[in-house]
Amino acid sequence: MRKKILAANWKMNHGVEETQKFFQEFNRHYHINSEIEVVIAPSYLSLQEAVSLNAKKISIAAQNMHWAEKGAFTGEVSVSQIKEAKCTHVILGHSERRHVFHETDEEIQKKVALALTHQMQVILCVGETLEERNQEKTHSVLERQVGSALSVISGAVTIAYEPVWAIGTGQVATPQQAEEAHQSIRKMVWDRFGMDAASNLRILYGGSVKPDNISNLISQPNIDGALVGGASLDPKTFIEILNQMA
Repeated sequence: MRKKILAANWKMNHGVEETQKFFQEFNRHYHINSEIEVVIAPSYLSLQEAVSLNAKKISIAAQNMHWAEKGAFTGEVSVSQIKEAKCTHVILGHSERRHVFHETDEEIQKKVALALTHQMQVILCVGETLEERNQEKTHSVLERQVGSALSVISGAVTIAYEPVWAIGTGQVATPQQAEEAHQSIRKMVWDRFGMDAASNLRILYGGSVKPDNISNLISQPNIDGALVGGASLDPKTFIEILNQMA
């Protein structure tokens, strides 16, 4: 059985004070469930605050990292720096990094390879735009994004399928649409890396996940959890999603 994951991506929200308030509330109300791995990705400036208040011993993630070990990259953060901040996970290839900041498949591949070299757990985001879905290019987009990013696959890699048209829009892929995409990703991994790698790979759904839709999504055989954006900013809502998953 693949262990479920619920991951929170706070994006550019929650400074240090809001992070303190979140974890105070979260620590009071979250009852540890060993069947679900919980990951929270605060902003860079809130990472150490999250680590210091992490009474429930969940996993802390960075939202991104640079593809170089170090150097003259003003405003960027290295893998060594996020490891020193006690992050165990890193989110790479998020649609906002691809489409807003124009990160290429090649850059994302270099980041994934470097993170794995440093024994980081990688959450690799993939997903198609609405235009690509309407043109029936979902499979080819996912094949390109997964194939270009992964030269190896192991238990250190989790893939998050996030249809770009559903992120922050209130639209949600139907459970059937999400399952088809997850099944397609698992088959790609099977074809490239073999049955064991595909069977053990955890694939998350992301895109306007809320307490009232997570149950139908998580019931699909190839959906192993969720990467949650806006609904993860409120500790009570985030815990309710956890409870629905359980």
